[in-house]
Amino acid sequence: MKLKSSFFFTVREDSKEEESVSGNLLVRSGMIKKIGTGVYSYLPMGYRVLQKIEKIVREEMNQTGAQELVMPSLLPEDVYVASGRRDIFGSSMFSLKDRMERNYVLGPTHEELFVAVAKEKIKSYKDMPFNLYQMANKYRDEPRPRYGLIRVREFIMKDAYSFDADLDGMDLSYQKMYQAYQAIFDRLGLDYKIVKADTGAMGGLLSEEFQAVTDIGEDTLVLCEKCDYASNIEVSACVAREFAHEELLPIQKVHTPNHGTIEEITNYLNVSEVKVVKTLIYQVDGEFYACMIAGDCDLNELKLKKLLNAKEVVLAEPNDVERITNAKVGFAGPIGLDIPIVVDDEVLHMYNYVVGANETDYHYQNVNTKDFTYEIHGDIKNVKEHSACPNCGAPLIFKKGIEVGNTFKLGTKYSESLGLLYSDMENHLKPVQMGCYGIGIGRILAAIVEQNHDDHGICFPTSIAPYQVAIVDISGDGYASELHDTLEDKGIDVLLDDRDVRPGVKFNDMDLIGIPIRVTVGKKLAEGLVEVKLRNEQTSKDVKIEEVVSYIEKQLG
Repeated sequence: MKLKSSFFFTVREDSKEEESVSGNLLVRSGMIKKIGTGVYSYLPMGYRVLQKIEKIVREEMNQTGAQELVMPSLLPEDVYVASGRRDIFGSSMFSLKDRMERNYVLGPTHEELFVAVAKEKIKSYKDMPFNLYQMANKYRDEPRPRYGLIRVREFIMKDAYSFDADLDGMDLSYQKMYQAYQAIFDRLGLDYKIVKADTGAMGGLLSEEFQAVTDIGEDTLVLCEKCDYASNIEVSACVAREFAHEELLPIQKVHTPNHGTIEEITNYLNVSEVKVVKTLIYQVDGEFYACMIAGDCDLNELKLKKLLNAKEVVLAEPNDVERITNAKVGFAGPIGLDIPIVVDDEVLHMYNYVVGANETDYHYQNVNTKDFTYEIHGDIKNVKEHSACPNCGAPLIFKKGIEVGNTFKLGTKYSESLGLLYSDMENHLKPVQMGCYGIGIGRILAAIVEQNHDDHGICFPTSIAPYQVAIVDISGDGYASELHDTLEDKGIDVLLDDRDVRPGVKFNDMDLIGIPIRVTVGKKLAEGLVEVKLRNEQTSKDVKIEEVVSYIEKQLG
């Protein structure tokens, strides 16, 4: 392609609307354009990169025997009502009415639709296994779109669904997809981790996420460098700390005027954070619960939700806390409360700790589990960095991650609710075992830029760069165009910068858009030389014109 006659532009200044490196660089390089909050256009240069990512994904999916189809995005709302997910998605689902006042939604995910398609084929166990996939736009009304392409309202997803007669078959299909995902992300050159995760709105038996390790990201990855333990912090198990046995001391009520926070209490009473137990009031499916965790820890709402088998868990409003405890916020405690109490496992092994007294400006010291009654206990706190690995006991480390793919063992969640049944060998009706496998195409682009950039711009891997080679023409004698055509004839993606602008502008633009190889045709052409520079190297190399094509081919592998 020749730039002079093409749609191409770059932006010199950083974008004030973009808070991530990838969002800023993709906007500045003219690859994407923000249309509205969480909505972007892919411009020609960026769309080329997107197509190359899709090509790699499609090749690996086809290699597994999966077949591609296309589903609609405009769907009758009843589809999600039937599966029980309309209420789960709630306001995150875009909804509308047609001219007949019938309810429609923009599909956030397509499990229900794939079940409907599978029903057309599946009658017997002989009709399985098979796997179907698509690359389609999805829509979710995110409350807080951010980080460019990482959290958006319209996005391109590759979603696949496997259908099997039994658990063994589902496990085989799942493993095949798992390996295909590894191949995809390896080919894309991503630095990624595979972590255990929450099944969320998808439900099912198992969820694993493929997380691109970056400096930013909405997910915290909990990793062990000694063993292969890897988990999203949402579901990471906590190993309860061991506390030295203490003789139980008599409970004592103490005056703590205007001291309601953990920091204020520890300073006032001269105790460590771990000697204070927080009592947090939560509303769980409309009922109030008191939740107790060590003062130096954070409560994990997802774990609490699962422990109580709840649909919704939210922190109680201050006025509700004051009504329940008869005290200002900050002085809640378990003694004398008339709502159910949930205790973190670790608290059960603590001695002589401080809790609120359910009276403004007062706390109890030397409290132990014998001093109150609790209904249930479990692991309800977030794991802390450097705490013990659940597998081997080594210290855990935290990293930020961008979820670029996920895999689910759905089991019979959707086949049972939507009537996807088959006849087994004894002619008994059984629900189909399903797997679900998603990849965020736009998120991959963002993650790659987050991992591959420098002060000058993007450093694309050759596999997905918009063009593999950029020729910067400074001489103007026709050789640059000739070299462009030669490389193009050899199947190399090549870009000729033949614009009437200063050489420095050309060099900066080629660095910004991340072309792996830059060939400068300039003053040394009279000596039979061109200058070749690799994007990830600081210095350039003079190459004879009769050798430049073979040199480029060698660099491209």
